Amino acid sequence: MKKITLLIGAIILSGCSSPEPVAPKPPQVIGMPNPASVYCIDKGGELRTVKTDLGERGDCLLPSGERIDQWTLYRRDH
Repeated sequence: MKKITLLIGAIILSGCSSPEPVAPKPPQVIGMPNPASVYCIDKGGELRTVKTDLGERGDCLLPSGERIDQWTLYRRDH
């Protein structure tokens, strides 16, 4: 009888134990780089951020000295 009581007690206690906490997975990076910025760099240009009254925009400073909005350059050449 004592063996059965001990066995039942062990089963009950094992059911009360909590599992090890699982570490959260690191967030997955989703997306891709800005194609206009990539195109600017591929053309040998340098990225410049310009602050305006309306916010910020990205310019591309080309090796020729021409400074142009990144998306304007991208759309012009594609």
